[in-house]
Amino acid sequence: MIIQAIGLLDDLDKELNTYAMRVREWYGWHFPELAKIVQDNIQYAKAVKLMGDRVNAVDLDFSEAFLSEEVEEELKAAAVISMGTEVSELDLLNIKELCDQVLSLSEYRAQLYDYLRSRMNTIAPNLTALVGELVGARLIAHGGSLLNLSKQPSSTVQILGAEKALFRALKTKHATPKYGLIFHASLVGQAGPKLKGKISRSLAAKTALAIRCDALGDGQDNSMGLEHRAKLETRLRVLEGRELGHAAGSTKGKPTIEVYDKDRKKGAGAIVTAAKTYNPSSDLVLKKHSETTPEKLADEQEVRRKKRKHEEVTIAEETPTEERADDDGEKKRKKKKKVGAESTELEDKKQIPTLEVDEGKKKKKKKAESENQERIAEEAAGEEPSKKEKKKRKQTEDEEGLDHKDQEPETASKKKDKKKKEKKRSD
Repeated sequence: MIIQAIGLLDDLDKELNTYAMRVREWYGWHFPELAKIVQDNIQYAKAVKLMGDRVNAVDLDFSEAFLSEEVEEELKAAAVISMGTEVSELDLLNIKELCDQVLSLSEYRAQLYDYLRSRMNTIAPNLTALVGELVGARLIAHGGSLLNLSKQPSSTVQILGAEKALFRALKTKHATPKYGLIFHASLVGQAGPKLKGKISRSLAAKTALAIRCDALGDGQDNSMGLEHRAKLETRLRVLEGRELGHAAGSTKGKPTIEVYDKDRKKGAGAIVTAAKTYNPSSDLVLKKHSETTPEKLADEQEVRRKKRKHEEVTIAEETPTEERADDDGEKKRKKKKKVGAESTELEDKKQIPTLEVDEGKKKKKKKAESENQERIAEEAAGEEPSKKEKKKRKQTEDEEGLDHKDQEPETASKKKDKKKKEKKRSD
């Protein structure tokens, strides 16, 4: 019965919400300012049913619709200056019938809630004392029955209603949820955001005990539930006191009384140095121009002369040392220039004979190449060389032999080959 009653109660809440929103939208074409003045849905439906057309609002008494005097005056003033359109009587009749439906549903919901509260107090008194009628009924409906719910441990009771979030967290390897349906209990609502997890865990442990006592116990009183609720309230106060103590700076929950110190800033931990007093001696003061006398002028001129003489003496003492340093520097530079010129001349002399030797060798090579070409051409033509040509060849060969002395010594086989070639040429 409890499962069916809580299911119907949830459905009634949804229907009431949709019907009330439809009334607001429909009557808003005629009197749009009423939606901002009256916030409650049931009071809005009563006001619309009583008023009908907005012109009648000035002569009516809205105390029957449970409206305060301030709201009534505001409503009457807005009805005179309304921006809404005119509505026919047939439309107003349909709107009133919808308001009757909203009011009848709200009355039936109140009756159903009373029935559910009485049934929860008889079947599960300890659970209702701990969590409340609605949350207890939703836990029983989610578990299937009171007996099935008594078989569940406190960890599952804590997360009942948050299965999707639990499996999503396990799949994505994130933090699991701390509460499910138990979040709507009054004790969890009283706790701060940092303490909701601790209170929900301890409340789930006590609710699991209360459910087992209601399902399997013989007694029908709610003494155990009230006792556990008192313990949880004291635990919540202790936790909140610790938080307050940490914020105040003490560990036992009592705020520490600090001695007043004028040199301590607000919120500062250490004592700050005292403020410095005003020092008038540090101020810059413009001196008054004293009257100049001829005696003072003469004294000033003598002081200036002495300063000039002293400066001239110091300059005269410093100049010879500077000149000596300049002479030494010039001498060193001249020596360096001389050494550099000599080294360049020696290098040039060394390079000149090497260049001449290289040019002579190049000329000899060119001559030898030209003679060889002429010899090859004569042999091809079949003409015998003259005696003069033979002498030139020998001379060139002798010169080549002298040039090749510096080269590597020829092997015996190469010498034999050369002799054979010479004999063939002579033949």
